[in-house]
Amino acid sequence: MAAASSERKSIAINRKARHEYEFIDRFEAGISLVGSEVKSLRGGKLNFADAFASIEGSSVWLQNLHIDEYPQANQFNHAPTRKRRLLLHRHQIERLRGKIKEQGLTLVPVELYFLGRTIKLELALAKGKKTHDKRESLKAKAVKRDMERG
Repeated sequence: MAAASSERKSIAINRKARHEYEFIDRFEAGISLVGSEVKSLRGGKLNFADAFASIEGSSVWLQNLHIDEYPQANQFNHAPTRKRRLLLHRHQIERLRGKIKEQGLTLVPVELYFLGRTIKLELALAKGKKTHDKRESLKAKAVKRDMERG
């Protein structure tokens, strides 16, 4: 039973973030959801476009993550792009706050996944890539792919 509780099953990956940002550090955060959001996520109905995390007071909030409404929830449905609270330890939040202020970094959601029965979000402390950096990473990716083909 213990093996099933630590099984990681990906819901969605933010591929655009890997292209737009250079990841410096990664964090695993819990996410506070309502029932209709969980049902919708089980069906994979979400979109990472324009999603980001911000620190407000002593909490971290995920904004603009679009989770489709669950049709069977009727009047008890959720707002698709509402702010959702991320669950991190206080020392992690303070460390993130310091790095964001000092180095001008941003918090980007990378992956949403089930870890046993809980839903977790992988956050990355990231630095935006310049256009030439994006081109270089695409070239390196193409070269690596050609080498693997033989």
